[in-house]
Amino acid sequence: MLEAKKIVEALKRAAIEFVIFLPDRVTSHHLLPAIMADPYFRTVQICKEDEGVSICSGLYVTGHRALLLIQHTGLLDSVNALRGVAVELKNPVIMMVGLLGKEPGIKPKEAKRYGVRIVEPLLDVMGIGHELIEENKDTEKIVPAIEETYRNPSPFVFLIGREPL
Repeated sequence: MLEAKKIVEALKRAAIEFVIFLPDRVTSHHLLPAIMADPYFRTVQICKEDEGVSICSGLYVTGHRALLLIQHTGLLDSVNALRGVAVELKNPVIMMVGLLGKEPGIKPKEAKRYGVRIVEPLLDVMGIGHELIEENKDTEKIVPAIEETYRNPSPFVFLIGREPL
């Protein structure tokens, strides 16, 4: 089981202040409402995912920590922005990416859906670190990964493999 509150707690411990989001089917039912209901976070809804890459980078430059919350299809659509703004300019863009259609207990690379299958290989080719978050115990990876990403600026992706409850 993956609980939204565990993710929210980890984001707060990692000092994420802003959540930039485009609603998706994996995170919109429980995780996004939990974030929006918490007065700790400031939220910004966007129209296109690549806008979020630039907004997160701009927030970093001004001394703030942000999270981009999107679906894997939006990640695929944002490859050029990630390359230019996050990878080449070494901006610590932190993303949580919902893997819509990934089967429980199946590794993303073994998923039936092509779009889900190619996410990890694409991130690997781009040199973008990533972790799969599917169970409550996986949320323990969130704070250390975010801290490392800010120590050595580069993008990082948390792949949300099932809908948080």
